[in-house]
Amino acid sequence: MKIVVAITAASGAIYARQLLEQLVASSQVEKIALIYSTNAQAVVATEGVVMPQSDKIVRYDNDNLFAAPASGSARWDAMVIVPSSVGTMSRVACGLSQSLIERAADVMLKERRRLIIVVRETPLSLIHLQNMVTLTQAGAVVLPAAPSFYSHPQSIEQLCNTVTERVVGLLGVESQHYEWGEE
Repeated sequence: MKIVVAITAASGAIYARQLLEQLVASSQVEKIALIYSTNAQAVVATEGVVMPQSDKIVRYDNDNLFAAPASGSARWDAMVIVPSSVGTMSRVACGLSQSLIERAADVMLKERRRLIIVVRETPLSLIHLQNMVTLTQAGAVVLPAAPSFYSHPQSIEQLCNTVTERVVGLLGVESQHYEWGEE
């Protein structure tokens, strides 16, 4: 699989790190396109998160609309925006493609490929909710970064992983994860 991972300036860089770690570890994933929004790198640094390094990860500049993820012919299998600001989510919902993140998301929608948007903002306004409906109707999966407690997480890392595991599962990447009813 070839997967695009976009990181925006919303708080929650831990989700992006955990996702990248799981994708890098998977034999199903051959290539990862990594794109940071303009202010994402500053948020990642502020939160003290260090992203994994791997030969599987190819970094693309968000201003480069000639990069491979901007074209449907590059045949990326899926894209995750994690964490996603509501600003990025809203621009994608409106079909604006002024950055590589927005264009790559637009490509996923037009090609009917998997687009997962991990929204990390609260509270949500009516405009945000309407944009979520628009994206869902267009074929995207809107996955709020809302951790679950069924597995009795004992750390922030484990708690956040309840969200990351859902993303990995929605991508169709096999991994160990908590399942309801397990003892």
